[in-house]
Amino acid sequence: MLKQLFFILILTVVSTAFTIPSAVLKKADKEIMKFYEIEKIQKEIIAVPKDINSLTASEFGDGNLFKIRSNGQFLGYGYIGNAPSKTATFDYLVLFDTNLIITKSKVLIYREEYGGEISSRRWLQQFDGVSPASKELKYNDDIIPISGATISVRSMTKAMNELLQSIAMLQKRNVL
Repeated sequence: MLKQLFFILILTVVSTAFTIPSAVLKKADKEIMKFYEIEKIQKEIIAVPKDINSLTASEFGDGNLFKIRSNGQFLGYGYIGNAPSKTATFDYLVLFDTNLIITKSKVLIYREEYGGEISSRRWLQQFDGVSPASKELKYNDDIIPISGATISVRSMTKAMNELLQSIAMLQKRNVL
């Protein structure tokens, strides 16, 4: 009986540990509707098979990769990710058009006192127009550094490169 309770407890912790917090989902939905200038969206979760997911640099699961639709029209794709900052993490949203070219990126929740400058629209626009076929983005070449936000800038750059590599793999494997 004790083993069963322990197993259920572990299963519950594992299954809830990787879910996207409702506050993050709410902010993402709001941002998507604002970007597309619509009042209602439908998100169609893209299930990535475990064997393919294990090969990707980004983690896909719990609805963090999805197709965006409104009134039956396919608008593009969305991805909600989480990346490390100096002592915490931040949540971000990346929107792709129907050809998987980045159209918008947004830091949804930043949990540090310093480095929040990466949330600025002007800085994030550097990622617009980048596709999985693009070359790897390099800190201080393609991506402008921000004084006082070096760790977060490097982390976001790494996260975007990993996402683009992962999306390319999903395309190659006909998941997208």
